[in-house]
Amino acid sequence: MDLAYTPEELAFRDEVRDWVNANLPKALADKQKNGLELTKEDMQSWQKILGKKGWLGAGWSKEFGGPGWTAVQKHLFEEACAAAGAPRILPFGPVMVAPVIMTYGNAEQQKRFLPGIASGEVWWSQGYSEPGSGSDLASLKTRAERKGDKYIVNGQKTWTTLGQFGDWIFCLVRTNTEVKQQAGISFLLVDMKSPGVTVRPIKLLDGGFDVNEVFFDNVEVPVENLIGEENQGWTYAKLLLSHERTNIADVNRSKYALEKLKQVAKAEGVWEDQRFRDQIALLEIDILALEMLVLRVLSAEKSGKNSLDIAGLLKIKGSEIQQRYTELMMLAAGPYSLPYMREAMEAGWQGDQAIQALAPLAPAYFNMRKTTIYGGSTEVQRIIIAQTVLG
Repeated sequence: MDLAYTPEELAFRDEVRDWVNANLPKALADKQKNGLELTKEDMQSWQKILGKKGWLGAGWSKEFGGPGWTAVQKHLFEEACAAAGAPRILPFGPVMVAPVIMTYGNAEQQKRFLPGIASGEVWWSQGYSEPGSGSDLASLKTRAERKGDKYIVNGQKTWTTLGQFGDWIFCLVRTNTEVKQQAGISFLLVDMKSPGVTVRPIKLLDGGFDVNEVFFDNVEVPVENLIGEENQGWTYAKLLLSHERTNIADVNRSKYALEKLKQVAKAEGVWEDQRFRDQIALLEIDILALEMLVLRVLSAEKSGKNSLDIAGLLKIKGSEIQQRYTELMMLAAGPYSLPYMREAMEAGWQGDQAIQALAPLAPAYFNMRKTTIYGGSTEVQRIIIAQTVLG
């Protein structure tokens, strides 16, 4: 196993880095770096820029309109975006539902849905978790009853990230109650403008509305929006979850956050505290180890070897690292991490750029508490890894 980049990969890294730096709008990068709220237009504008270049579906093959990059090239692209301060690509369309449509959808569904995802024009949401079905996702109760050429959907999804902006939502729905839980689930694509779909935002501690409840009241969905076979949705969901968990690891964002942590520590005078620097050093070692693990997986893919199903392990370590760097930033900034007035930040009332950069730390800390829960809780992932490794 060779973890060193080839000369061709290094040249590719330089090319991608130059393009991202030249095409990422400065105002958008400044908002991202200073923790200001990104609007729908902000997030979608960067995705459309990437879509026009053909890079939004960074992991897609040329067959489906992607760049045809290797896994290593995709990693280098994500590294360049994180270093430049680009908004994170919303994964629900290009990273999560697109691979399912490519793998299990028919030709008509691929032709219908993939172009809008690749261009960044169509906003997708995820309909998995329910009020009583989170880590135990197979217990979901949202029903889809087939009547002729339509499904009638009733139920509720929750924690739907940015669902208030969604054009479409991919949902796991129960289509058979007479079999074991996993065997009675189907994968359905739902137009969120359909009559009977209601989105109710959930207000968070920072005053934002990142997550939502989505209600389905006798929503009619054409049978042609069923992906694959009825009652086989659990199989498709597992493919999607592996992409989600790998995406959550997000080692490149952690590398960027580590540099910001060092800047905050130096600005606030705690860099001279040996014990605090020890904590930063331990975090840096873990980020480096996570990056080596990611590169190991990519190396195995490049060589054609089947690597261990490691998505759960990446998710565990990545989410724990995200919680640690937000906590250390809070500790470094002290009282400066606490104030958060959304309107004041938008108006630039902080004045001092350093203070403005510190202001969002408390909301980021609280928001990151969710990372060890969503996408499969840490406890459940450890059980899955133990079963995979130990049998």
